[in-house]
Amino acid sequence: MSSISIIGSGNMAGAIGTLALRGGNSVEVIGRHTAKTAALTSELGNGATAGTWGAVPAGDIVILAVLFESAVAVAKEFGEALAGKIVVDITNPFNADATGLAIAHDTSIAQQVAEVSPTSTHVVKAFNTLFRGVLAAGGPLDVFMAGDDADAKASLSEFITSIGLQPRDAGALSMAHWLEGASLLEMGVARNGVGFDFSLGLNLR
Repeated sequence: MSSISIIGSGNMAGAIGTLALRGGNSVEVIGRHTAKTAALTSELGNGATAGTWGAVPAGDIVILAVLFESAVAVAKEFGEALAGKIVVDITNPFNADATGLAIAHDTSIAQQVAEVSPTSTHVVKAFNTLFRGVLAAGGPLDVFMAGDDADAKASLSEFITSIGLQPRDAGALSMAHWLEGASLLEMGVARNGVGFDFSLGLNLR
């Protein structure tokens, strides 16, 4: 099984942490605020541990579960602590009313995280097309991912499979922009009659 560190202590951190532990993986929670980190660690139970902000994460796979506005800053702050790690960016850079992306058309938060991370860090975009409630419920969901390192995507695929989900390789890290756009599409569909209890997936024929 995989060793997972989650930077962040919000709803997505809780959903991924719960599934990870259920799948037999080890989970470390790293939060800026000690009390919130302790609360989530206690809520997760099952051997989840609390890490130290800014220290080297215990997990080989590091889930960046923070608001998109702070993702790059957090990666910068951790710096060399992320060397050799697989860093999974799950953020979506929506504008204030979630009708567009708040970044340029030729980049993504995942690419920006990669630019400020050590050269040995392998950044992968994943989980951003899953609403928190849908993810928390588990089930046969597709997890689209984009990254430049095949081994990193293979390791992440093993983790995704361990939590009962289906990894779907969307290609290089440059595809992260389009995954962020896919989540924007989901927001439009959700707000226009469907609601938030759905996910994007492949219907193989």
